[in-house]
Amino acid sequence: MRLILLGPPGAGKGTQAQRLVSKHGIVQLSTGDMLRAAVAAGTPVGLRAKDIMDRGDLVPDDIVVAIVADRISEPDAKEGFILDGFPRTVAQAEALDQMLREKGLDLDGVVELKVDEGILIRRIESRIRETLARGEPLRKDDDPEILKTRLEAYRRQTAPLIDYYRDKGMLRGVDGMAPIDEVTAAIDWIFQKPAAVKTLAKQAKPKKSQVKQAPAAARPAPKTKAPVKKAQKPAKAKKTAAKPVKKAAKKPVRPAPKKTPKQTLKKSKKRR
Repeated sequence: MRLILLGPPGAGKGTQAQRLVSKHGIVQLSTGDMLRAAVAAGTPVGLRAKDIMDRGDLVPDDIVVAIVADRISEPDAKEGFILDGFPRTVAQAEALDQMLREKGLDLDGVVELKVDEGILIRRIESRIRETLARGEPLRKDDDPEILKTRLEAYRRQTAPLIDYYRDKGMLRGVDGMAPIDEVTAAIDWIFQKPAAVKTLAKQAKPKKSQVKQAPAAARPAPKTKAPVKKAQKPAKAKKTAAKPVKKAAKKPVRPAPKKTPKQTLKKSKKRR
C-alpha cells in the first residue's frame, strides 16, 4: 500500500498514519525525518541538503524528491509507505509522479481528512486551558496564532493538491472530525474496495439476486430515453360513396283504352 494523507495541521494525519503502519506493516515517511536521517548518514543528497539547511534556505524540490526516492528504495518500504508532509505543492506532486514512474511504482490513493478549521482552533484553546489548569507546560504548537499561520500556509500551498489528485481520480475524502476509530474504519474501507473489485472480476459473474446494490441515494438515476414521437400521418379522407339519389319510379304510362264504336256513338248522342 502506497498512499498520501492530506489535511491541514491538527486533522489527525499522524494518528491515522500510525494506525495504518501497525495494521499493514508499512512505513511512515516524514519529510523532516528523512532529511535529518540523510544528513546524519552523510549521503550525497544529504550533504547537499545540509549545506542548504545550514544557510537557512529551503531545500529545493529536486533534493527532497531525491531523498524520498532513496528512502522508498530501502527494504522496509517494499511493502508500502505513507507519505507524511510530502508533497506540499503541485510542483512536488508532479516531481513525485515522475520519480514513481521511473521506479515502476504507483500510488494506491490519496486520502483527504476534511476538518472544520474553526473547531480546530477552539480545540487548541480548550487544550491550553486544561493544560494550564493542571499546571503542566504548554507544547510549542499549543498556540492558536501559530495554528492560524500554519492553516493559512496550508490553504495557500497544499490545498491545490486536492484538485490535482481529484482530477487524476485518486482522491478520497474522509470526515476528519469523526471519532478516531470511525476515521480509521473509513480509511480501511476505502483501501479494501480495490481488492474486492479485483477478486470479484476473477470470479464468475454473480447472480443478480446476489449483487448488493448501493443505497438509493448513491445510485445515479437511470437514463431514460425520451419517447420519440412518431409523425402523425395525415388523416385519410374517408371515402364516402355517394349514395345514389333515389329517383321516383316512373309509373308506366298505360295507353288509353281504345274506344269502341258503340262508346263513341253514346258520347256523341250526349253532346247533342
